[in-house]
Amino acid sequence: MRIGIPSEVKADEYRVAITPAGVRELTSRGHEVLVQAGAGEGSAMADQQFQAQGAEIVPDAQTLFAQAELVLKVKEPQPAEVGMLHEGQTLFTYLHLAAEPELARRSRTTRGGCRCSRR
Repeated sequence: MRIGIPSEVKADEYRVAITPAGVRELTSRGHEVLVQAGAGEGSAMADQQFQAQGAEIVPDAQTLFAQAELVLKVKEPQPAEVGMLHEGQTLFTYLHLAAEPELARRSRTTRGGCRCSRR
């Protein structure tokens, strides 16, 4: 599976959805991992650390969303990201849809749809 980790774009969000060790775990099991350039900077993780564990660094979110089958994020997708989701793609993140009714509406109407599970 091709797994993508974009930079978080929500204001004041500096985390990244995976560590270099997590990249190693996924690539050692045959998955391809794409990390957006600079995604780990806010967490003091350089692109080279992800590359050393087998990740491919991609230049921007558009490239990542276009190529990934599974997108891992820390926070809910922002309006610009919702439009990049596509059919057959899975988004794995925390969703706070009660506080974001417009995001909930857009998630239902995007071509990618929304696969949700309860915790």
